[in-house]
Amino acid sequence: MNPRRAVLYLVLCGVGVTMAWPFFWMVTTSLKPPPDVFASPPKWVPHPVTLDAYRHVFTDQPFGRYLSNSLIVTVVVVATNVLFGTAAAYAFAKLRFPGRNVIFFALLLTLMVPFQVNLIPLYRMMVTLHEWSPLLGVDTYTGLIAPNAIQVFGVFLMRQYLQTIPDALLESARLDGASELRILRSIVFPMARPAMAALAIFTFLNAWNDFLWPMIVTSSQDMRTLPVGLALLARKNNVSWPDTMAGAVITIAPMIAVFAVLQRRFVEGLTAGAVKDG
Repeated sequence: MNPRRAVLYLVLCGVGVTMAWPFFWMVTTSLKPPPDVFASPPKWVPHPVTLDAYRHVFTDQPFGRYLSNSLIVTVVVVATNVLFGTAAAYAFAKLRFPGRNVIFFALLLTLMVPFQVNLIPLYRMMVTLHEWSPLLGVDTYTGLIAPNAIQVFGVFLMRQYLQTIPDALLESARLDGASELRILRSIVFPMARPAMAALAIFTFLNAWNDFLWPMIVTSSQDMRTLPVGLALLARKNNVSWPDTMAGAVITIAPMIAVFAVLQRRFVEGLTAGAVKDG
């Protein structure tokens, strides 16, 4: 093996171990009895292994409810962003209508506005909606989902990908009598799967990890999501580090699973269209 390549591999392995070590310590801590967490010398491998911390987070806190709330919110947000984001991107990429570029440019400008700037107006809107109907607004699923139901970044990402689809293919479908909805369903969606998978991963990570908005818009235990529940778990008067680490493991496990399943599509979606034929 080339010496330079061997050194590169060693450096990369070192970086990988350094990045993975906190996750290893988190998992092992969640499996330790509380007295072993700060043992000296440290116990790198838990002995004995105990699952008490995982049982505690589901009995002392409504972690099951937090988990179901996060799943519901994340699945809906991912579905709406992928579906409507792709449809909007198709319109901006392949359809001709007055003001198309101006509207798209105006949407891109909103990416420059931090979400924190909109917190107060959004919260006031949710309060007003809740006054109209108890099923809307603050402390409801609609309040958690609505601000993130469709994001401009997803429209931008999908538009860049859909521009690589040949116009001749779409024109031939129109000549055969296919409607725009049929083209979208039968041609665009199947061809855009890699980019849609990449968008799904981005959206999943953002929705699953979202802490600030769920913390502000929810006030009851029944509507809180995992990041908020994990923060509350770590703020108890007597912090149990195995319980806190167990909650963190439960929180990050779905993200790792989703990325492991969709990583191939994720890479395809990011690299598609990067190299064009001359």
